[in-house]
Amino acid sequence: MAFHHHERLKGYVYTLMILAAAALALLYPQPFVVYNGYQLNQLIIPMLQFIMFGMGSSMTVQDFVGVAKMPKGVAIGLACQLSLMPLSGFLIAKWSSMPPEIAAGIILVGCSPSGVASNVISYLAKANLALSITLTAVSTLLAPFTTPLLMKLLAGEFVSIQVSEMMWTIFKLVIFPVVGGLAFNHLMRNHAAWIQRIMPTASMVVIACVIILITASGRDNFLALGAALTFWVLLHNALGYNLGYFTARLFGLAERDCRTIALEVGLQNGGMAGGLAKEMGKLATVGLAPAIFSVLQNITGSVLASHWHRRPPKVTG
Repeated sequence: MAFHHHERLKGYVYTLMILAAAALALLYPQPFVVYNGYQLNQLIIPMLQFIMFGMGSSMTVQDFVGVAKMPKGVAIGLACQLSLMPLSGFLIAKWSSMPPEIAAGIILVGCSPSGVASNVISYLAKANLALSITLTAVSTLLAPFTTPLLMKLLAGEFVSIQVSEMMWTIFKLVIFPVVGGLAFNHLMRNHAAWIQRIMPTASMVVIACVIILITASGRDNFLALGAALTFWVLLHNALGYNLGYFTARLFGLAERDCRTIALEVGLQNGGMAGGLAKEMGKLATVGLAPAIFSVLQNITGSVLASHWHRRPPKVTG
């Protein structure tokens, strides 16, 4: 609340919420594991579906039309998204010597689509918001096919991957709620404006709750591997920003588009990755890297957005 009412700090409210959520779960995990015999991690899936519904309700069909309007940027962004993060996650998993299921979680983050946080941070960073929204929308719709296949190819040596089951999980977790949100936005946009006003804040709160539940479930593994795993996850995040940015520069994109692709590649849907880990029955292991990534990416993304916000891009590419 204090940050929200401070002009220079209010842009970091969401970052602080995520950091506080992770710290709370690490310090006091037990209240977030079981309540009256009920495993609280069962709430993760409906919470993620709510977040995905919120993402869908903020989109329109025009976000997908952007593919035709910005074909070069979309093609380069998707190519980076589907290659740079999965491959860098695989190499980190091999180099890090982490336990197999922990290593698989690093790869899972890289194989996930970009998250809605990338749209917010692209706006703050004076990047190409339209391109950011289009890339998020398209990569999310492709996720039922790209994520399981990439996981089978890259993480199969670390953990058993059932491609068809993972596809169905992503449809339930992501596609159905997003399509429902799109339909809601189309049918009710003139009658339920108040819902769209509160949805971003509600989604932020729910994301923080998901971080709490995942972190509490994997607390013991984090305490055993936390420093090393945090380093590797931070490296993965940094590689995403840098490889995305300089690849876009290599292909001659404008500065605004380079910033956008850097953020779309570096900011992943850690919540979806955590939900997949939960459905695999490996939340405390495979789900640990996504939880840490979700915390760190909001910190690094906010810092990067602040840096770029003070340096408006040149109009010419």
